[in-house]
Amino acid sequence: METESKQQILERRKEIEQELVDMLKETENDSTLDHIRDVIFHEEDNDDMMKAVAMFDRGGDASELSDVLELVTDAWNYFPHKVLGGISPAEQILKHKN
Repeated sequence: METESKQQILERRKEIEQELVDMLKETENDSTLDHIRDVIFHEEDNDDMMKAVAMFDRGGDASELSDVLELVTDAWNYFPHKVLGGISPAEQILKHKN
């Protein structure tokens, strides 16, 4: 992940949110963007990222799974986490660079 400005991080977060909403609609998923945000914010162990991935698992092919993993990883890196004091990993990196 490259070092970005706070503004770039917030813009990328908005893009990811829209991609997640689009994927939820495409997969006719009952989960919501808020549910995904909540899973990420309240992470407690290593399996929590897989909870977010599982929301999109329809038993599709490897290409579909790859797309899901990429999007959830982006969400994980750009959405706030409680254990990081309410900021995202991207913001944490920016904080340490400054």
